[in-house]
Amino acid sequence: MEPIILAYIGIGLMVGLAGVGSAFGVTITGNAAIGALKKNADAFGNYMVLSALPGTQGLYGFLGYFLLASKLTPDMTWGAAAAVFGASIALALTGLFSAIRQGQVCANGIAGIGSGYDVFGKTLILAVFPELYAIVSLAAVFMIGNAI
Repeated sequence: MEPIILAYIGIGLMVGLAGVGSAFGVTITGNAAIGALKKNADAFGNYMVLSALPGTQGLYGFLGYFLLASKLTPDMTWGAAAAVFGASIALALTGLFSAIRQGQVCANGIAGIGSGYDVFGKTLILAVFPELYAIVSLAAVFMIGNAI
């Protein structure tokens, strides 16, 4: 096997798993928004913002590809391929799980808003915590890419 194959496997997992996490996260929030609309249809704007938040991890996975694309050369070394693979797996797993958990946080906020509570701002603040780890992983991809 050529080293570039390992690197591309990592890239595929990074983009794919971060995207899967976002798909799960936005589905969780979308379902909560539909339920909350039955109680409070006037808060649709708040529901939409909270529903979109878990989608960012999928974008981070996609951005990770662009950060590492210049390192994907036919003559790359095993060390470079392992670095790309490792960075990709870090963002893949962090994106997958943080998007799902962020979706759960946002879904609870949506339910609260639907029940008449003023929790939009507080939900946004709490939803940043799972997002932070995806951002840290993206930063790690950037740093590893620069170190290759």
